[in-house]
Amino acid sequence: MLCPKGSVPGGKNTVEARVRVVIAEDSVLLREGLTRLLTDRGHDVVAGVGDAEALLKSVAALAAEGALPDVVVADVRMPPTHTDEGVRAAVQLRRVHPDLGVLVLSQYVEEQYATELLAGSSRGVGYLLKDRVAEVREFADAVVRVAEGGTALDPEVVAQLLGRSRKQDVLAGLTPREREVLGLMAEGRTNSAIARQLVVSDGAVEKHVSNIFQKLGLSQSDGDHRRVLAVLTYINS
Repeated sequence: MLCPKGSVPGGKNTVEARVRVVIAEDSVLLREGLTRLLTDRGHDVVAGVGDAEALLKSVAALAAEGALPDVVVADVRMPPTHTDEGVRAAVQLRRVHPDLGVLVLSQYVEEQYATELLAGSSRGVGYLLKDRVAEVREFADAVVRVAEGGTALDPEVVAQLLGRSRKQDVLAGLTPREREVLGLMAEGRTNSAIARQLVVSDGAVEKHVSNIFQKLGLSQSDGDHRRVLAVLTYINS
């Protein structure tokens, strides 16, 4: 449940939205650090677990109580094999709870896992490299964005996915600038943020975004999720 904009108790920080988070990370130090980072910014960490099985059980228990979290933050690699347990659990949770936001963290860009998580999802997904956690504000903003149904993709993940040779046919109709805008959209940036990054006007960005929607066959009937679908259209093709 997302709460209205407000202040963290004590008045030290202000957050755009208060979200309920489950953290799945086998490193106790990192798990506690993420918990402190998010609670300091006014969010509620309702569970913290160290493996994928515990993650699935925790979310199931919360859902049974009518208290499904807004977002799960999970490590891709978790016990017992430290291969893909975390992302497998994330994909399973999305199947059972389509409205649950899922943000996975990884030490490296693992294309297969990023694609598997994103494929078929139209809202509330994210894939960040763990180094991005050090950028506290950006990470916290990403958690809120995913909880609210948006995307949060690491720039390196976007670059690798957009650079796949088998995707060139999908992007062939886009200009270099439109591809650049699409990459920034995939990171979850707003039009205003894209304009600042590219040092162009908001109107210019709006035109590029409109052209991207048109070239990828996304009509106005697709509603507010067209920004996500613009990225997923290319991923799923």
